[in-house]
Amino acid sequence: MPLGIVIRRVPGVTRWVSHVWKAVAVLPGASEARWKELRRDGDAVEFHAATVPLELFRTDTEAYLHGLSAKTPSIYVVMRDSDGDDPLQIVLATASPYEAQDYADTGEELVEKVPMPEGLVAWIRDFIDLHHEDEVFIKRRRNKASVDLKEDGIGDARIRQVADVYRAPSSKERVH
Repeated sequence: MPLGIVIRRVPGVTRWVSHVWKAVAVLPGASEARWKELRRDGDAVEFHAATVPLELFRTDTEAYLHGLSAKTPSIYVVMRDSDGDDPLQIVLATASPYEAQDYADTGEELVEKVPMPEGLVAWIRDFIDLHHEDEVFIKRRRNKASVDLKEDGIGDARIRQVADVYRAPSSKERVH
């Protein structure tokens, strides 16, 4: 599904940062746009920065369920500094909190959490209902093989018994 990304620019609060950029909304089914101004309120300006595809995968339904179970279901917008004319490059939008965490861990990208519109929540829930399969938990069993029968490296025959710290002296040997 094409997803429009709305970015808000507000003046910075320090002299080192002139503007602060924040993803504030998504527009499901949006047409293509490139930093089109949507609204201006004083110094705050909102842009339809880009339209990116929201892709859902059958193997990630557990992550989508986790995201929808949050207090506020969200889309995660991944952005990075742009080398070109645009202030930011919109990398992707995802409904998976796990994928968003992977991008946040790198430190290269900025990941913003944007509330999901109700229609988008319903669309993702329908996808989950169609494709989700619960994985059966299989408890791993321990191997019952006895590993303490052979003492590899302990009690080397080349070392005299009195000096071998790994071998207890036998009753026949006396330590003087």
